[in-house]
Amino acid sequence: MSIDGSVIDAPAAPAATDTGLVPAADRLRLLAALHAADADTGRGLSREVTDAIREAGFARHFVSARFGGTEGSFAELTRAVVSVGEGCAASAWCASLAAYSARFASHLPEEGHQALWGAGPDTVVATGLMPAGRARAVDGGWQVTGQWAYVSGIDFADWAMVCAAVGGGEGPPQLRFFTLPRGAYTVRETWDSVGMRATGSHTVVIDDVFVPAHLSFDRTDMLTGRNGTSRVAAHNVPFQAVGGLTFIAPVVGAATGALAACAGSITGRRRNQTAELTVVRASGRVDAARHLVEQNAHVLDERLFTPEHMARNERNATYAAETLREAAALLVGAAGTGGLGEGHALQRFWRDITSATSHVALQYDTAARKNYSAVLLGPAE
Repeated sequence: MSIDGSVIDAPAAPAATDTGLVPAADRLRLLAALHAADADTGRGLSREVTDAIREAGFARHFVSARFGGTEGSFAELTRAVVSVGEGCAASAWCASLAAYSARFASHLPEEGHQALWGAGPDTVVATGLMPAGRARAVDGGWQVTGQWAYVSGIDFADWAMVCAAVGGGEGPPQLRFFTLPRGAYTVRETWDSVGMRATGSHTVVIDDVFVPAHLSFDRTDMLTGRNGTSRVAAHNVPFQAVGGLTFIAPVVGAATGALAACAGSITGRRRNQTAELTVVRASGRVDAARHLVEQNAHVLDERLFTPEHMARNERNATYAAETLREAAALLVGAAGTGGLGEGHALQRFWRDITSATSHVALQYDTAARKNYSAVLLGPAE
C-alpha cells in the first residue's frame, strides 16, 4: 500500500537474503576503525576505505540482479551498516547512502538503468534529497541549475542525483530528480560540522546543465513507491516506510562503538558503582534503539505498508535518535575527562552521534509527530 492508501503492484515479500554483505561489512569495520581518527581530522574518508565500501557490496545491494546487483534485503543492509558504524560512523553513513541512493535511482527509465549500471553494479550515487534549484523542459530533457547542500559521499561518487522544481505557473511546482555523471557538476567544500566530519557532505553546484529525459523521474514515484521500470521488491517501497532508516542505522553502530570505547576506559579507580550504573543504563538505550531499527527493517522486508506501520517506522527512527543521544551523553559522563581527549575514540563517536541525529529525517516534527499521533489519537479535527 502506498502513502495515499492505494495498492502497489509489486512482488511479494522476498525470502531472507544472504548476499555476503554482513561478513564483508565486518571486515570493513576493522579497516574503517583503523582510519577513523585520520578521517575525522582530515575531514574525508581515505581512498582505501571508499574502495572497500564499494568492494563490500553496498552500492550493488539494491541493484537489479540483471545488472549484477544482489537485490538484498533491508534487514541485511541494516546489520551491515550497524557493523561498520561500530568502527567509524562516517564510513557507515556513506555506505548506507550508497545503498539507498541506488534504490532511489531504480525509478529512472530503463535507459537510465543502462547508463548507471550497464558497465557494472558498483556505481556509487550521491543523493541530494531536499528540493533546491530549478529545471526547465527542453527538447529531449531538462536544463538544470542550482545548489544542493549536504550531499554526503559526493567526493567519491560516480553520479549525483538531485531534486529540483520544474514548471512555474499556478500551483505548487512539480518536483523531479535529476541524475548527472561526475564532471557535469562541481563540488564546493562547505561541510564543516563538528561531527560526521569525514562524510564529505559538501554542496553540489549545477550551472545550466542538460539532463536527458532518461536520467530524470518524478519525485512522486519515489514517495509512493510506484516503480514503472522495475518489479524488484526493494524498488517498490513507499518512502515514508523507509523513513529515517537510512540515517539511524549508522548511529546505532556508532553508539555501540561508543559503548565499547567507554567500557575500555573504565578501569582501576574509575570503576565504581556510579560508573557501572551509568554504563548499564547507556547499554539499555543502545539495545532498545537497535531493536526499534531492526523492527523498521522487518516492516520493509515483509512489505507491511499500512499507515500504522509506516508511521511507527517514523516514530521508531526519531525515538531511537533521541535515545542514542542520551546514551552517548551518559557514556561521556562515565568516562570522565579522559574520554574527551582528542586521541580517544569516545569523543569522536559522541560528536558523530550528536551531528547525525540532527538530521531532518530524525526529527519528530518532520513527520513522526503528525503521522503517529494520528495512529494513536485518530485524525486531528
